[in-house]
Amino acid sequence: MPKRISIVRHLDIAELEQLYRQAKEGVESRQYQIIWLLAQGKKTEEVEEVTGYSRTWIYALVKRYNELGISGIGDRRLSNQGVKPLISDIHKAQLWQALQENAPDGGLWNCF
Repeated sequence: MPKRISIVRHLDIAELEQLYRQAKEGVESRQYQIIWLLAQGKKTEEVEEVTGYSRTWIYALVKRYNELGISGIGDRRLSNQGVKPLISDIHKAQLWQALQENAPDGGLWNCF
């Protein structure tokens, strides 16, 4: 039998429910719902079924919530800067400049 997930009690169940119901953004709402359901003692399988999130993702969210409290809740995609570009700004400018002219063989630009 899998070990039950434990939620650090940063807030009581009523406060979690209130945050879940008052959340304005969908991601934040779902995350509060997951924590609220688990804090009530619901099994992970039940939470998966209700929310549609995977067990792996639920575990990751719980780990973040347990470590950071409510500051660990919310959509973090907007703060993700992404990967470093493969070419520099100078190389981008040179590429743009080259593409403004005709292809060397007189045809259309392609990858060959």
